[in-house]
Amino acid sequence: MAPSPVIALILRPAVVRRAAVMALIVGHVLAAINHGDKIVTGTLTTPDMLKIALTFLVPYTVSSVSSVMAIREQERALAQVAGRG
Repeated sequence: MAPSPVIALILRPAVVRRAAVMALIVGHVLAAINHGDKIVTGTLTTPDMLKIALTFLVPYTVSSVSSVMAIREQERALAQVAGRG
């Protein structure tokens, strides 16, 4: 069974690469803002580390969703242009 069209877009190498880069950049900034004191003092707990991991997941997800939306919008626009020609 083939993945849904949205899943196929999310798994495109360019989408994954872009989302991973955004997650690394934004995730580090958010982790420093939200957990910097515990990182510096070395007092991170297991729940803190889980929260940090989730902090990286948020920009990854946002980037993936926005990429899929942009690709689908572009595909619709191209289909409209092709339909006119």
